[in-house]
Amino acid sequence: MAKKENEEEKVDLDAQYKNIVEETENQKKEADKAKVPEVIKQGKVNMDRFQGGAGQAQDADVILGYHNVDVSLLPSKGVFYPTGTEISIRSAKVSEIRHFSTVDEQNILDIDAKLNSIVDSCTRVICKTKRLSYKDLCEEDRFYIVLSIRDLTFPEPESKLKIDHRDKKGKTHEIVIEKKYFQYFSIPKELDKYYDSNERAYMIETKSFGTLKMKPPSIGVMQQMTGYIKQRQEENIEIDQSVLQVMPYMHTEWRGFDKKKIFDFEMEMNTWSNKKYSLIYKIAEKLKVGIQPNMLVTLDGGEDVEVPINFRDGIKSLFIVQDIAGELL
Repeated sequence: MAKKENEEEKVDLDAQYKNIVEETENQKKEADKAKVPEVIKQGKVNMDRFQGGAGQAQDADVILGYHNVDVSLLPSKGVFYPTGTEISIRSAKVSEIRHFSTVDEQNILDIDAKLNSIVDSCTRVICKTKRLSYKDLCEEDRFYIVLSIRDLTFPEPESKLKIDHRDKKGKTHEIVIEKKYFQYFSIPKELDKYYDSNERAYMIETKSFGTLKMKPPSIGVMQQMTGYIKQRQEENIEIDQSVLQVMPYMHTEWRGFDKKKIFDFEMEMNTWSNKKYSLIYKIAEKLKVGIQPNMLVTLDGGEDVEVPINFRDGIKSLFIVQDIAGELL
């Protein structure tokens, strides 16, 4: 009898052990299932929303508000920038316009600083072979770029920059300031043979003074020159205007260019002969590539006239709209 009870107890123990094992395995399976994330079907993404049409990726610069500038249309024609340089601009933000509106129109240094601020904020300059900055842009390309930024900022017709011009018969014409009317200074053909496409500058060979490397000044070089002028004015020290006329054309790199180098150059110029100074001065005059002060405009009657580029409300009107009538009820 005792033997039979022992056998039944053994059977019960075996069954309990089996149940425990099965329960443990089931718990493990449930835990493994919990680790696998549930796949939720969310449908298909319509990539056409992010493309300029089916199969065409839209330029990231356009999405971010940047638009490419055709460097060949700049006053410099882009020939002094590294090969492959790309320039893009965006419209000015309200904070940038507010900052520009504080310009002191009686202070040429402040005007220069405010124009540079707009270019710095709204322009990107890139190149595959070299890291570039807005300071690498030619000083004479700046006004063209600023007007292009303005066109993006105020595309409405009523926001156009306008001036009044009176013809020979006394009739007044309202002229819109547009880049298509601009006239440009051009470098004489006689200097073409000295242009070096590798140096992106003119390598001018002379009989008495060796090879002179020269090109139109960059914004970065002119910023240093402006700082030098400001310091001299604050110290009531007379400024040698001849240095300002030739030095920016001879220092082609703004990086590392500082007030000490300007002073050293000024001292070096004191050792030049009249012949050397005259030669370099004349070459610098020929390397001017900016926008001429007069536009060439065709009036209603077909007459072509030169109209000075100026602003009714001063330089502030570049980013402060002249005509507010369109917003008044």
